[in-house]
Amino acid sequence: MEKYIFDEKNGLWYELNGDYYLPCLTVPEDEQPVGIWGQRHLRYISQYQKVRHATLLLTGKLNSYLAEVDTCAMQMLDSLVTQMAAREGVTEQMKAIDQMVWVQRMNNIRNAAEEIVNTEVIFV
Repeated sequence: MEKYIFDEKNGLWYELNGDYYLPCLTVPEDEQPVGIWGQRHLRYISQYQKVRHATLLLTGKLNSYLAEVDTCAMQMLDSLVTQMAAREGVTEQMKAIDQMVWVQRMNNIRNAAEEIVNTEVIFV
């Protein structure tokens, strides 16, 4: 039996390991870091969208896809927090006058923005 074979149907090389041919898969070295939003999306697709997860994993595009989702979610969160704070009148002047009220309102705004990001970016 040959040590390596090439399957023209799927374009993969296989290596003989014992009695079985296993695909010769490698991990790309230029991996981008994946933040919390990408990790949340990974948990979601691995649990509820198994075909999408397997396809991205086998084509080697999973990490770049998750990094893109993470970047998109972070930008959306920052934009939403800024817009919602301006709309509700939460300013630096309020922070100087009463810090605890400012913290409470900013936490509410951030939580609401996180829910929007979860709904529109992460769990789709």
